[in-house]
Amino acid sequence: MPSPRDVVYRKPYQRTGLNYLLEINRLRNRYFAMRHGHSIANQQGIIVSHPDNGRDRFGLSELGRAQVKESLQNFGLLDVNTIIVSSDFSRARESAEIASNLLDCVAAISFDLRLRERNFGELELSSDSGYEDVWREDAVNPDSNHRGVESVNEVMSRVTSVVTEYEDQYSDATILLVSHGDALQILQTAFARMEGSAHRQLDHLHTSQIRQLQFS
Repeated sequence: MPSPRDVVYRKPYQRTGLNYLLEINRLRNRYFAMRHGHSIANQQGIIVSHPDNGRDRFGLSELGRAQVKESLQNFGLLDVNTIIVSSDFSRARESAEIASNLLDCVAAISFDLRLRERNFGELELSSDSGYEDVWREDAVNPDSNHRGVESVNEVMSRVTSVVTEYEDQYSDATILLVSHGDALQILQTAFARMEGSAHRQLDHLHTSQIRQLQFS
């Protein structure tokens, strides 16, 4: 029999589209977003968004590990029954594992590919100063794939489908989504009933920060 610490990988959800949360009037569960802790990529000031680089490399820095522990210790709304769903990139996976251990979670961590970092295309492994150019393009055109970057609306589709799937499967559950900066910024716009192109207008999630996601 698998132990609570065994990894569970979820298959990609088959819906396609944009903000699936618009189909929901009232949430059955409680959702929390946690951005991964400070990572080696953050430390080096580079963009790591491709699975070939992010799954097994560029995990948490020592600062990141400390950040995640501090965030969990100071955040009182999560407990042993929390369901943790995480990106499989190493920096998110390591953050989720720290959270699971600190909370002594009963359920295994689920790793969902839809919570991965936004793919930044040609900017991969370049300076993270390139984010600003992408965000300016986002504000003008949420469907833009300039330089091979995954569009805002493509990210919106996959991250909101995670929530709708859990709404279908659970009731009165506490669910912690461990993911990345842009993915969670865009998910926040979905909960706020805003266009994804406005994701930089919302309060930015800092590394290891936890925030409850609620409909506006």
